[in-house]
Amino acid sequence: MTGYLEGKNIVVTGAGNGIGRAIAMGCAAAGANVVVADYGVSLAGADPSSEVADAVVAEIEAAGGTALALASDISTMEGGSAAVQAAVDTWGSIDGAVCVAGILRERMIFNMTEEEFDDVIQVHLKGHFTVYKHASAIMRKQETGGSLVGITSGAFTGSTSQCNYSAAKGGIISLTKSAALALKRYGINANCIAPSAKTRMSENVPFEIEAGEPEDVAPLAVYLLSDQARGITAQVYTVVGPRISVWAQFGELRSMFAPGSSWTPEGIEEALPRTVGTEEHPTMAMLEAQAAQRQAAAQSSS
Repeated sequence: MTGYLEGKNIVVTGAGNGIGRAIAMGCAAAGANVVVADYGVSLAGADPSSEVADAVVAEIEAAGGTALALASDISTMEGGSAAVQAAVDTWGSIDGAVCVAGILRERMIFNMTEEEFDDVIQVHLKGHFTVYKHASAIMRKQETGGSLVGITSGAFTGSTSQCNYSAAKGGIISLTKSAALALKRYGINANCIAPSAKTRMSENVPFEIEAGEPEDVAPLAVYLLSDQARGITAQVYTVVGPRISVWAQFGELRSMFAPGSSWTPEGIEEALPRTVGTEEHPTMAMLEAQAAQRQAAAQSSS
């Protein structure tokens, strides 16, 4: 990736560990100057420290790259502004931003507290907004435009014990697509990556998932930040090991029409199953298949 982002100034949030670290390292290896923005908290969002960001900067500099560390809470407007402004103040511009920072508060929906819900939304979803807002305000005045990359997850389709996380990840997709629509005229593209990788966040997933390594995600992030991908916007890509996939755009699949001027509940009951029908939920289908396999294995061993 050497030279692919030569001279560009990139902000990566959540860059102290996992996918964020891999992307920061990848951007630096591609020639970018990198703001390693990480509040340095635990998975639960406690005990902030600049140590993890400092460590990544040390690695980048040891490899001959240029980076600076910032322990910035991007869930606040001040923190998002600080991350962007660090690049501008140090190197003169902001050419790209990748928002990886996140925390977990796992709980079934009927047990989740308001604070547990709000904290996750603040870091994941609002953390994207604070960076997108301040970065785009500067990028749109630059002749070179810029690139925004959000990090979502397949969990946006639903999760059994992370409704807060799933809601945030779904919101990130809508936020990023909105940014793509609003900013295209200014030469700014905005896309999402939905990675599946072995990180400290994935360790507690209660079922088996296909997962690669954090380093597998970096090449796509670097590409989406580059001038070569400037025409790509409003997309969601999955990265799992060597596989990159694009998600379908949301839209209506099938329709049905009332035989008269309007529907009745009875008319819907009769028509819906044979016309519009339903769409299988992929995660629900996977969980049901895994449960059936466990039951079959238990029966065969008894």
